[in-house]
Amino acid sequence: MSPLFLGYFVGSLPLGFLIARVRGGVDLRLVGSGNVGAANVYRSVGRTLGASVLVLDMAKGAAGVLLARWLWPEVTEHGLALAGFGAIVGHVYPMWLRFSGGKGVAVACGVFAMLAPWATLAGITMFAGATWWTRYVSLGSVIATMTLPVVEWTLEGGGPIALAATATALLIVFRHRGNIARMASGTERRLGQQATEA
Repeated sequence: MSPLFLGYFVGSLPLGFLIARVRGGVDLRLVGSGNVGAANVYRSVGRTLGASVLVLDMAKGAAGVLLARWLWPEVTEHGLALAGFGAIVGHVYPMWLRFSGGKGVAVACGVFAMLAPWATLAGITMFAGATWWTRYVSLGSVIATMTLPVVEWTLEGGGPIALAATATALLIVFRHRGNIARMASGTERRLGQQATEA
């Protein structure tokens, strides 16, 4: 197994879906945004479970990188970047849920906390500011994700991690294309609004 596929396997574990189904009695695919990430858990079954899934998804991203480092002690930065990006892709397109998963933001936070802590801190700061100001979690997510590669390229001048951050930003912005359209039309749910059936 390569670091990429290890990361994909770890990232594909549908923790949010399972927690919402077992603890909240909700199929996340049928409510709210229809995705299985922490934001939809928060809106569908409450703050406590939403926070739990947020932490678990971040841990899942970090685990993809840490497991690659543990299994392959001589792994290069390139291999770690592949493991991290694989975890994000696995969360977004999990094989267990017919390749329909979350949007990857929390998992990306866990991945890049391991790979690029300063860029991650900048992204978290931008997320908090944008979300607090607008009450749009989706806007905060997009801005945070776009911050990652900008800071990483600025600090490191390129390399595998910067490339992984760029690919991650493109993927997450693509996954938020519906949110972006709804923000433009004024129909996007703001923080605190409850989910309805998808």
